[in-house]
Amino acid sequence: MTSRKAQPASITEYIKAAPKEAQKKLREMRACIRASAPGAKESLKWGMPAFSHRRILVTFAAHKHHIGFYPTPSAVKAFANDLSKFYTARGSIQFPFEKPLPLPLIRKITAFRVRESVEQDKKWRTGRRTIPVMNPKA
Repeated sequence: MTSRKAQPASITEYIKAAPKEAQKKLREMRACIRASAPGAKESLKWGMPAFSHRRILVTFAAHKHHIGFYPTPSAVKAFANDLSKFYTARGSIQFPFEKPLPLPLIRKITAFRVRESVEQDKKWRTGRRTIPVMNPKA
């Protein structure tokens, strides 16, 4: 019978369970994101470290050869020029282990996501619209 490894229950446990070569970069990512989104709640979403403020702002994860950063497609699009040195997909960015993390860029992207979240929430909090009810006797 094989025993399954326990899934991490916190970001700290996630980082401790990650490969040694990834741990330092994961701690750097966490500190950088935490500084850019001070009111955000830390949790694990889809098994990855996540920061949320009313909605998920960003997630990140250790992979075999890189750190994956997942700030949403809108953020990747908004910073496309700054991200030209990195492999990106629709909503993800790969930071290779052999290169230093671009911490100022990660801060800017996280701050963008915080602003975007607040602006989107304002759109949803405009009050209730009433829908006219048809007169059934007409």
